[in-house]
Amino acid sequence: MLESIINPKRAERGPLKMFFVGLVYASLSLLLVNWFFSNDAVLSKFSGMIVITFCVMFSLPFMYYLIKQEEDEDEHVEGFFGVWKAHSDALYAFMWLFLGFIVAFSLWHMILQNDNLFNAQIETYCWINNPEKVNDCVAEYSFEQQISSTGAATKELRFLSIIENNVYVMIFTLIFSLIFGAGAIFILAWNASVIAAAIGIFTKYQLTDVPLGILRYMVHGFPEIAAYFITALAGGIFGVGAIRNGIRNRKFLKIVENVVILLFIALIFLVVAALVEVYFTPLFFK
Repeated sequence: MLESIINPKRAERGPLKMFFVGLVYASLSLLLVNWFFSNDAVLSKFSGMIVITFCVMFSLPFMYYLIKQEEDEDEHVEGFFGVWKAHSDALYAFMWLFLGFIVAFSLWHMILQNDNLFNAQIETYCWINNPEKVNDCVAEYSFEQQISSTGAATKELRFLSIIENNVYVMIFTLIFSLIFGAGAIFILAWNASVIAAAIGIFTKYQLTDVPLGILRYMVHGFPEIAAYFITALAGGIFGVGAIRNGIRNRKFLKIVENVVILLFIALIFLVVAALVEVYFTPLFFK
């Protein structure tokens, strides 16, 4: 029932509603795992992934029907600005949903203070920021320990590393959405949970600092995640268009052209996000 409460048509007319949907879906995911799995001797080791599984289950119907709806619109538009105008409402809906995920994940993670809930996410954070001492990093960023800063590479190397990682995620998002149109929601929900874990680490798990933590990561996170949503949308539209029209149909050729435009827009967003993360964000946040 809960996974079907949102109609994509209504969501596009009022994308802000998706923020509250994201809050509900992410909150339920964390609470269900905390109540039923986090204390299990075996399943507690996989709590971080079970949280994402529940979040994806809630979100799949919305993703699937919205992608189908966008494919219908894609058959009647062309050109850079036409494509952007046709799909911008869907992007806004996705972004508000994602922000709802992040806020709920961040708040409940700190309120429940259960390290198991985001065990995989914290380990991922440590692999990115301190790969040589992952175990020490995971222990350091538990609720009982104080947070200390880690070293950083030169800005140029960090910029290239971020671009490489983001393009890698973008490719996986495209592959997931091609295999299963709505499947990219897994990668997007996972990224939301990793950002929430990073927010907890940055704020030293202080609830009062959550708004600052969200601002810290979403300054560059919004264009980065927007790129992934655009990629997911492009892959889903391509897959639905190929099945519905066949690869020899003129409508399909127009869809391919529009998909290429969407991917180009996504790449622009990724470059902007990396520039902001490396050269702008450090000016205001340590």
